[in-house]
Amino acid sequence: MRNPADLYSGPGAEGRTATVLVHALSGSMDAGHAGRLVAEHLTSTLPTERVATFDVDQLVDYRSRRPTMTYDGGSWVSFAAPSLVVDLLHDDEGVPLLLLHGLEPDLSWEAFVAAVRQIIDDFGVTTTIGLHGIPMGVPHTRPITVTAHATRPELIADHPNFMGRLEVPGSAAALLELRLGEEGRDALGFAANVPHYLVQTDFPQAAAELVRQVSRSSGLTLPTGELEVEAVKVLAEIDKQVEGSDEVRSVVRALESQFDSFAAEAERAGGPPLLAATEQLPSAEELGAQIEAFLAGVEGVDDPDGIADGDDGGPVGDRED
Repeated sequence: MRNPADLYSGPGAEGRTATVLVHALSGSMDAGHAGRLVAEHLTSTLPTERVATFDVDQLVDYRSRRPTMTYDGGSWVSFAAPSLVVDLLHDDEGVPLLLLHGLEPDLSWEAFVAAVRQIIDDFGVTTTIGLHGIPMGVPHTRPITVTAHATRPELIADHPNFMGRLEVPGSAAALLELRLGEEGRDALGFAANVPHYLVQTDFPQAAAELVRQVSRSSGLTLPTGELEVEAVKVLAEIDKQVEGSDEVRSVVRALESQFDSFAAEAERAGGPPLLAATEQLPSAEELGAQIEAFLAGVEGVDDPDGIADGDDGGPVGDRED
């Protein structure tokens, strides 16, 4: 039987504790790069110490997702090695938490889950929270909504359940939550609902909402200020682009009308805010057909047919700020 600790190295707990582990893995679905933005934001604004580094040679299929190398003047000069790590952070009140972030494993998912469980046990983690973004038929002009899931319904009692039974491609993050639930451990996840037409654009509004969800569900005090500032800039740019096209503007207005209608219906019913039912909204393909030509031509947008590593498969490419 493989020792889970063989998959990672680092100082580990060394007698320290953290009751919450947040994970945001890239490589699976992460619309608006919401999970990645959360990880970058937290590690750049909170005190951070690397406590575990996974051996990606055992977990990543390089031929499936080839890392970037730089060639310059007749020589290979750099290799952008992928990483998968656990950092120990402290929130604004000094409370410790763990953050698992980096590239989702291609291989040995069960061994990876066992290794994460080992880290959880070493630090005394009692709650695990996963974060990412998913494409949804919602407008960027309305507050960000989230889709929540958990190993116990009590963990997400304040969140409406919009989905029935689905069969979807799996992810290492989802498997981690499943296995923790099978062991009676508390694990939950929040997926920010990102407008279909922005799935491959950095969308800090979604990341800020994910941070707020972590704070509410865990009691941690986590900052959102820098994400909020960036969100204002991004919204202004998106609004400018939308107003430049009658066709795009009409699509967004239709989404607004549908969203408001369902929200009003939910309020009348006395329930939690209701996300517009996906079966009554345009599909990703329908939205993409109307918007792709417009946003693909925006300065700085590249790879309009989908991102190079196959992350989200949406109609809009990454935009460099």
